[in-house]
Amino acid sequence: MSVRATVKGIQDIMRQDVGVDGDAQRISQLCWMFFLKILDDQDQEFELMQRGYTSPLPVDLRWGAWAADPEGMTGNTLLDFINDELFPSLKELPIVGANKHRRRVVRSVFEDAYNYMKSGYLLRQVVNKINEVDFNNLAERQHFGDVYEQVLNDLQSAGNAGEYYTPRAVTAFMADRIDPKPGEIILDPACGTGGFLTCAMRHMRDRYIKTPQDEELMQDSLRAAEKKPLPHMLCTTNMLLHNVEDPSFVRHDNTLATPYISYGAGDRVDIVLTNPPFGGKEGKDAQTRFAYKTRATQILFLQHVIDSLKPGGRCGMVLDEGVLFRINELAFVQTKRKLVDACDLWCIVSLPQGVFTAAGGSSKTDLLFFTKGQPTERIWYYDLSDVKVGKKTPLTLNRFEEFLRLLPERADSERSWTVTRKEIDDNGLDLKAVNPHAPDNEDKRTPEELLALIEAKGREVAEALAALRGGGDAQ
Repeated sequence: MSVRATVKGIQDIMRQDVGVDGDAQRISQLCWMFFLKILDDQDQEFELMQRGYTSPLPVDLRWGAWAADPEGMTGNTLLDFINDELFPSLKELPIVGANKHRRRVVRSVFEDAYNYMKSGYLLRQVVNKINEVDFNNLAERQHFGDVYEQVLNDLQSAGNAGEYYTPRAVTAFMADRIDPKPGEIILDPACGTGGFLTCAMRHMRDRYIKTPQDEELMQDSLRAAEKKPLPHMLCTTNMLLHNVEDPSFVRHDNTLATPYISYGAGDRVDIVLTNPPFGGKEGKDAQTRFAYKTRATQILFLQHVIDSLKPGGRCGMVLDEGVLFRINELAFVQTKRKLVDACDLWCIVSLPQGVFTAAGGSSKTDLLFFTKGQPTERIWYYDLSDVKVGKKTPLTLNRFEEFLRLLPERADSERSWTVTRKEIDDNGLDLKAVNPHAPDNEDKRTPEELLALIEAKGREVAEALAALRGGGDAQ
């Protein structure tokens, strides 16, 4: 049976269980079980290849001990073992010994994991299906990687969980343009399910990694953080699946809550690849470390990314278009001023409206590419906003073929144009892509954009009225 059929069979079994409610819970249940199976297969390989290696798990908690025998524990016996022994032990796994990093990974995955299944008999059927996949078989591992990618893609229909997934055409394109190399420190401060990390690794393995030392150098240079437990677990499992020995670099943490004073020169990175959350709100505690205060997460993340880069560091970043066109909110303008003064914002790609609609969001988005160390003199724009995309017609890499042809000369075309720094300043740092070559150049702002402008104008009016009445600043 193919891996894809195996995964479909597992999902069909889970749909029969009264405890698993919806796609997000089903994917979470799949993930912790895949995690333990992949970890166990990887441990077996390491025990053969590395002298003195021992699994981070006690013998009785390893997948092979309780799950590998198809005639083993089932029913209430299996359910009691998982709920009363396996989960409590893994949630409190001591982080000690030579293998403490892998122990930390296991504990971080299970801190917020749950067994949603209520039937021990159905659970045994799922376990037996998972045992059909041999993660030490390279062909099966690669095929399962594709299947796991589809599982992550299924998050698009899993309610709010869709926000954690960036379409792979976008992540692959951005990784290719940033061109990471082994030894360059790569950060995703809001890593979701790990798409940027896997695309960066694939890029380096295809082009630059020739020796085991190159591979080790690459893995030692990865950095990531994810605030929410489900995508953190999905990302960690994704790293194991992509043959990362120690995925403890994926921190379960709110990047924006880390005090800025704790960032030293040694914490600066060479590359940032990220799609930070937009539309979220941060409290005052998270805002205190930032020069320009706002509750808007995307603006705080943009400040964080600029501060995190070394001189000469490169960034590819997804941002909602509201960041680009808003010029009536002080923190937005100040942050964009910092961006164009401290970095060469050399390219903005305007994406179609539907790219993230399928992934749980409706915002119009853009890709920003910039290099820290020199101010922006001009921005080359490329416009894909008229491309029709949706669930049945996703954005694909071939949509970027013309971009790649035009890029060396930053040439003008029906889809591309250049804006000078003077024009940027004259427009009050409105960086929105407005294609001068479009046949119909009327105002095409989305309802979201117009609403944001109306809200900003409303605040201006309220502040002006308050000032006239002697009431000070309006809140």
